Amino acid sequence: MPAAPSSLRAFLVAGGGIMVYTVMDALMKQLSIDSGAYNAVLWRSIGGAILCGVLFVAVGRRWPARATLRLHIARGLAAGSSVVLFFWGLARVPMAQGVALTFLAPLIALYLAALFLGETIRRAAIVGSVIASAGVLVIAAGEVQADASTQAVLGSLACVAASVLYAGSLILLRRQAQVADPVEVAFFANLVIGTMLLPAAPWLGAVPAWAQLLPLSGAILLNIASVMALAWAYARAEAQVLAPVEYSAFVWAALAGWIAFGETVSPYTVVGALLIVAGCVVAVRRRVPAVQSEAGA
Repeated sequence: MPAAPSSLRAFLVAGGGIMVYTVMDALMKQLSIDSGAYNAVLWRSIGGAILCGVLFVAVGRRWPARATLRLHIARGLAAGSSVVLFFWGLARVPMAQGVALTFLAPLIALYLAALFLGETIRRAAIVGSVIASAGVLVIAAGEVQADASTQAVLGSLACVAASVLYAGSLILLRRQAQVADPVEVAFFANLVIGTMLLPAAPWLGAVPAWAQLLPLSGAILLNIASVMALAWAYARAEAQVLAPVEYSAFVWAALAGWIAFGETVSPYTVVGALLIVAGCVVAVRRRVPAVQSEAGA
C-alpha cells in the first residue's frame, strides 16, 4: 500500500525540490568551473540571504529563540561545508557520478534519524535503501571504469565527504522544519553559509563577471525554491520516508549533465537508476495492519 496521503504529498514535494536543486547543481557546476566552488557558493549564499531576508521581514517573521537559532547555525555549518566540498568535487567528475556518490547521505540519514530523532526504522525503509544502494554501487563501478584520473578520484572523495556532512544536515533539517517555517529555514541557511564563508573573501573571493550574473541569479532562485520545498516536506513526514527521494536526483543529474556538458550515460548508469527508483518505491510503502475477524475478536 502507498504511504498515507500527507506523507505522499510530502514525498512528492520533496521530489520536486530535489529536481529543482539538481538543475541548480548544473548552474553551480559551471560557476565552480569558471570561478571556483568557494566563489560560487559564497555569492549564491549572499544573494539568497538578501532575497530571503527581504521576504522574512515582509511576511512579519520575528528573530527566532536562542534554541532555534542554535539549530539554524548548526545546520548552516553542516550544509555549508557539504556544498563547498560537493561543488568542488562536481567540477571534477560527471554530474551523474557526483550525485550518485551523495546517495550515501540518505542511507546514513536513516540511521541518524533513529539515533537522534527517535524514529523507528521500518523494514520497508531498510529494504528500499539496500536496493537503492545496490544501484549506487553499479553506477560507481561503471564511472570508475570510465575515468580514474587523479582529479576524478579527488573529486569523488570530496563528494563522499560532502555526503557525510549532508546526512547530518538532513537530520537537522527535520528538527529545524518542526520549529520554523520554510521562509525562516531558507533565510538562515543562506545567512549562516554566507557568514561562514565571508571571512576568507579577501584571499579567495572574486567579484562575479557579467556573464556569470544570469546563471548565478538562477542558482540563487532555484536554491531558495528547493530549500523551502524540502523544509515544507520535512515538517510533514519522517526523515526515513523522505530520505530515499534523494535518489531521484540521479535521473535529473544524468539529464542535466548530458544537456549542459555533453556527459554520456553508460549502461551501468541505466541499471543503477532502475535500482534506485525501485528502492524509492519500496521505501515509502507501509505495511497494511492486520484486521481481526469477528470470530477472533
